Formats: sequence, structure tokens, C-alpha cells
Amino acid sequence: MTTTAWAPGRVNLIGDHTDHTGGFVLPMAIDLGTTVVGNVTDDRFVRLSSDHDPATISLPVPVVDPARFEPVWGRYVAGVAAELELSTGFTGTVTTTLPVGSGLSSSASLLVATALALGADPSNHRELALMCQRAEQRAAGVPCGVMDHLAVVEGRAGHALLIDTSSLHVEPVPLPDDVEVVVVHSGEPRRLASSPYAERRARCEAAQAELGSLRSASLVDVEQIADPTVRAAARHVVTENQRVLAAADALRDGDVIEVGRLMTASHASLRHDLDVSTPALDALVHRLVATRGVYGARLTGAGFGGCVVALARPGAVTEGWVVRASGGAGLRRRR
Repeated sequence: MTTTAWAPGRVNLIGDHTDHTGGFVLPMAIDLGTTVVGNVTDDRFVRLSSDHDPATISLPVPVVDPARFEPVWGRYVAGVAAELELSTGFTGTVTTTLPVGSGLSSSASLLVATALALGADPSNHRELALMCQRAEQRAAGVPCGVMDHLAVVEGRAGHALLIDTSSLHVEPVPLPDDVEVVVVHSGEPRRLASSPYAERRARCEAAQAELGSLRSASLVDVEQIADPTVRAAARHVVTENQRVLAAADALRDGDVIEVGRLMTASHASLRHDLDVSTPALDALVHRLVATRGVYGARLTGAGFGGCVVALARPGAVTEGWVVRASGGAGLRRRR
């Protein structure tokens, strides 16, 4: 019996470096994604070929240490196999329409599609997302939050997703019909495993160790932190949570001008307070915001390269990809 599993990528409209502190995020699943097609075998090897990498995976199961596996993209498959405690083989192919290393969650898309193809329960969205988060942490050694995996699983066509990453509550927020979400690559590839992501997360954790939960902290509280880099990181998280909630309210009201303003303010905070932007990302945001018909723009994903997301009138941005809010991951089996 052949299994086909598909998982979308995601673009984050606003709310970065808040998910690992139990804060709020506003991503959307997109109509670009990853497909895994294959069949269960009895030889205890997972064998996958990819349209993105010439190296084919031949992974013996059960998996002991996903982080040691080569090629690098196979570590994500190994992470999933380890989390599932897989003991049967699988042979198949991986194809993707996502630009890899762009900040559109190509890794979370691969993880979720692989998990579904290898037998994960598609009905328990929360556990599927948490399992894929654990798999990524084991495979890449990156202390990533759960936003990407939950957005990929919970996607709703025509909607962004307001996610409380403390409770994992997901509220679909409708997107206006008269706007486009456009993703433009900065030309700078991004790899979280080799970026300062973990160090930036450590700053946020240091702030929480001093103040308690940042989602309930005030800016007055933040100013009591002595270390300037920790104080700045806390300021970003506190103000970003406020921006996320305000952006969700503005979307519900159809106020795209306000959403755009908040997105651009988010980028400024990511640049100044958290220091995760780059000159290429800054220049692209500046150029897009100066374009007639663009309401706002910001880096999307954790930073350090990759893409910028813009909210604009239809046709205002003539580069990059116009992405549409997609439904979440799923599978089908056929004989």
C-alpha cells in the first residue's frame, strides 16, 4: 500500500522569538510544501531520495542518534524515526516546492510529512507537532520552539493562526480578501544550526530566570534587568507579544494598514533589540516598505538570513512568491 503525505510550509506574519518563551505568534500555513510518497518494507531500512539533494538516505532502524546521520537533511528523517521508535522499513521519495533555507519552515514541513508517511497519528495535532519539535531538536541540536510544527499541522485555508504557545491554543484569524502575502528572498541563505539562534534564546531564558514569565512581564519590569543584551531581548519579547495580539485584532477588523505598521515595527525590534537581522534583510524590508501599495514588511522566521514577508495590495509586489493561507498537513493511502 502506497502512502502519500503532504505538509505545508509556513510564513510567520508576526511574532518571532516569542514561541520559546510561551508567548504569542501569528503564522499561516502556505500553499508550498513537502510531499513524501512511499511504501512500508520489512527490511528495517528507511530509504528516501529527494528532488532537492542528490544524496539518498539509507537509514537503519531503530535509530539511536539522529544527529550523527549523513546527509544532513536525513537527520530530520532520523529524528522522526527515533521519536516514533520505528522498527519497520520504508522506501520512497521526497519532493518539495519550498525554497530550502529561506525561513519558510522547510524543516518542519519535512518533519511533519515524514512523520505522517512513517505512521504518526494524523488526528492528534498537538502531539504530532510536539513530536516533530522534539525530532528537530534531536536531529539539528537547535532548541527550536513549537510554532513552525504547530502551524504546519493546524493550517487553515484563508486564515492566519493566533497561537498561544503556552497553552498551544490555536485560533484561526481570517485574512482579508483584498491583500496579498508576498515572500521575497534576501539572497542570504539561512541555517539555524550554524546561526546564533541558541545564544539569542539563551538571552530570553536569562531574562525569564530574572523576571519570571515574559508573557506577563511589563516594560517597567524589563528595565530592571542589569545586563543590556538580556534587557533588550526581554524588551523585544514583551513588545512583540503585544504586537501579535494587536495584529490579530487588526486583522479581525480588516485594518491592514495597522497590521502592516505592526509588522514593520516588529522588524525594527528584531533588528535593534534582538540583533537577528542582517544588512541584506534590512535593505529588503526598507525597499519593500517604500513600494507603493505595501502596508508593511519584516523578516520572517528566526532571522540570520532567509526571507522577508510583506503585506500588500494585490499586484503591488512583483518579485518573490505570492503565498496563500493553506490547510494543514495530511495523508492518503492507496493500494
